[in-house]
Amino acid sequence: MPELPLAHYEFSAKDDKRLGQARQRLQRQCMRTLGFRDFPLDPGPWRGVRMASTFTSTLTYVSPYGLLDLDRARRWGYGIDPDQAKALEAELRPKGRELTRREYEALYGPDTGAGAGGSSVVNGRKVPKDGCAGEARRRTAEGVADEGRLWSYVPERAAKIDKAVAEDERVRGAFGDWSRCVEDKGFKRYKNPARAFSDKAWQKGREGGNTSRTKEELGTAVADVECNRELNTAGVWWAVTNEKQREDLRRNKSSYEAVRKDQGRVRAVVRETLGRSGTA
Repeated sequence: MPELPLAHYEFSAKDDKRLGQARQRLQRQCMRTLGFRDFPLDPGPWRGVRMASTFTSTLTYVSPYGLLDLDRARRWGYGIDPDQAKALEAELRPKGRELTRREYEALYGPDTGAGAGGSSVVNGRKVPKDGCAGEARRRTAEGVADEGRLWSYVPERAAKIDKAVAEDERVRGAFGDWSRCVEDKGFKRYKNPARAFSDKAWQKGREGGNTSRTKEELGTAVADVECNRELNTAGVWWAVTNEKQREDLRRNKSSYEAVRKDQGRVRAVVRETLGRSGTA
């Protein structure tokens, strides 16, 4: 599907990755000033903190228009490819060694350890507010006029627009046609594709974010995609969303442009930081 207008006012996946890399470098610099000379660039967790054991939620998001990949529907239903999940987990897993408690408290602040009460001074130097991680976040936001607006304005506007799109007669009609089409193929009637995707029946008896891939699930997923394609359900949803986003951009042009300017300031700090480290 083509990008929607608001995508130009949001950080891309590449932006997010580069921002994370810049923050890693800045927090390592900060930790080194506190005397942790061998602090890793991508630290593993301190063993006193429970970490998430699965990353599959990243793979199980579905947009309001549902699935579009027929081959995926036939093979995995509403679930995920386990090999893809393992690859994502490997990519996101920290590459550095485990932190010590002392490092953890310096990285996130003296009141974050088990029982808290860590020292706010390390090797004669004061630990920054919220630790070196907090310092890195502040550094990448230098020059930003309104940090709250930078991160929340566009998602909040998008959520309001999505509600308006869902109530639009054209979208309601398209979802109604899709719903009847799936039912005519012999499967349960759902209000929209997202409801079919999130049916709890697919998760019954399963853990870790995947589905059971029953005959009913696979059949529903295939009917879902076939009806979506036959009726251009996704196309209707996209067209109405595109229209309403453009209208919102016209009405709130100054606010959106202010967000974009702040994004530019963040990108400039990221470029400078990664440029100094030779990874720009």
